[in-house]
Amino acid sequence: MILPGKTLGLLGGGQLGRMFTVAARTMGYHVIVLDPDPESPAGELATDHVCAEYQDPSALEYLANRCAAITTEFENVPAAALDQLAFSCVVRPGAKAVSITQDRIREKAFLQESGFPVAQFAVVRSAAELEAALARIGLPALLKVSRFGYDGKGQARVSERAGARAAWDLMGHEPCVLEELLDLKAEVSVVLARGADGAMATFPVAENEHRHGILDLSMAPARVSTAVQREAVVLAQAIAERLEYVGVLAVEFFVLAGGRLTVNEIAPRPHNSGHYTLDACVTSQFEQQVRALCGLPLGPTRLLAAAVMVNLLGDLWPATGGEPDWGAALHDPCLKLHLYGKRKPRPGRKMGHYTCLGETLDQALAAAMSVRGILRSQASRATPDERPSS
Repeated sequence: MILPGKTLGLLGGGQLGRMFTVAARTMGYHVIVLDPDPESPAGELATDHVCAEYQDPSALEYLANRCAAITTEFENVPAAALDQLAFSCVVRPGAKAVSITQDRIREKAFLQESGFPVAQFAVVRSAAELEAALARIGLPALLKVSRFGYDGKGQARVSERAGARAAWDLMGHEPCVLEELLDLKAEVSVVLARGADGAMATFPVAENEHRHGILDLSMAPARVSTAVQREAVVLAQAIAERLEYVGVLAVEFFVLAGGRLTVNEIAPRPHNSGHYTLDACVTSQFEQQVRALCGLPLGPTRLLAAAVMVNLLGDLWPATGGEPDWGAALHDPCLKLHLYGKRKPRPGRKMGHYTCLGETLDQALAAAMSVRGILRSQASRATPDERPSS
């Protein structure tokens, strides 16, 4: 076990890294963050912030010489950097798992070859492959860039061939996947942790709603049947096992008619839909990340209260400067506010989140929607030409 007092390294310094840093430092660890952003939210709270690119040789050497173990905040960290660091210290998750989940083509192939349920898809690397994919998958469909797509970026819904060609042109002819468009009844996610010894701890299944491709809110417990929740957990655990994964992993599922599940995406890290665990579970997903990284026993994941987590995007910040009306939001004593320390709000940017707790999910949801209504009403008072540009 890597015990408190040691130094942990973190590749990536956004809000997920910030919350990992808080958990690690609370437990008595030092944290070194490697992130090229001089205003890194995680770097602000870390013991040390190395402001350099992820493959900078001297930066990687610095981490390797000082850290007992290293983890990642997001999936787009170069796998080669993880391989290099693994020669000197513990790295969890490993480069192999990260390299699969950071590329849609590899991820879809892994899931399909392993027998997990996925939507029909076709790989698009050329104009000829696009035409073949359209003929096989049919329309309407979703065209998604294979790498570096997130929060609705790098994907387009296409309903006719000319539109599909135009979308691929806008994506710069990057490798893509074309997926069949499914009739979704709900979207759920499973966040779990797996230790180096194979032990697993799974958080309650969350139900998610998206807006403009960005997660809007997550609810726990999910409003799907117990059978669907059990199947989602079994599939997520099997995926972690098949990947030989060590760390915190999130698996997103589409729920179809009859409760049938298909895997949408895998995230090799804590997940936005797991933020409710900070306030509503015995152990948060970030403390669990520290535990899995350091070889500590995984913590219990029991849900202590019904919870609704709502993302706070930069759209809510007043165009004239200042902050949203936090006084109105915090009037509810059961609301837990988390701000990420980002200095520049802009539309679509995740600036923070809040979680409302309740004895029942309906109670928590009503409170969350009331607060969101207040904040949106305030933001809507700005005229269109006063709003900050993206």
